[in-house]
Amino acid sequence: MSEHRAAVRHETLRTAMVEFDNGSSSIVRVPCTIRDVSGTGARLSLNSSAWVPEQFTLVFTSGLRKACRLAWHRGRLIGSAFADGYASPEEQAAMMTAEEQSRHRLGIGARVKTAREKRGYTEDQLADLIGVSAGFVSLAEKGEVDIPLYQLMRVADLLLVSLDRLVAPKADAA
Repeated sequence: MSEHRAAVRHETLRTAMVEFDNGSSSIVRVPCTIRDVSGTGARLSLNSSAWVPEQFTLVFTSGLRKACRLAWHRGRLIGSAFADGYASPEEQAAMMTAEEQSRHRLGIGARVKTAREKRGYTEDQLADLIGVSAGFVSLAEKGEVDIPLYQLMRVADLLLVSLDRLVAPKADAA
């Protein structure tokens, strides 16, 4: 369970539905608010005090459906873990709003820039080392473009920082 708790959480307050079979072949849908989401699960506030089984489906407003298992339950607040493990990058994108994705890109870019400057590299030097244009590095550091995972891994190696440190804010990475 520790790997699930260590996953980077993205705070969001969006509505969704918890859906499950009540045992008599009828589907129950309980409205909820997604408090935060990560690649491994979500923390939900139920809009009612309905009982939730060990296995259920979380239905996002985007239409994405994720099979979940109950990780913990405290009153109307529940923790869920995705039954299939980590969500794909496409699923994670569907779980976050465009504004949340933009903030996430901006944070990654700022952490890359800080690490680059700390190691004494220019944008041009880093670009040459990872095989992209200096313009791409500049846009990535401003949060205007996504840095593909394979390039982020290379950047982390070159700048002698962990990938987690580039992707996650210090408060979430702890």
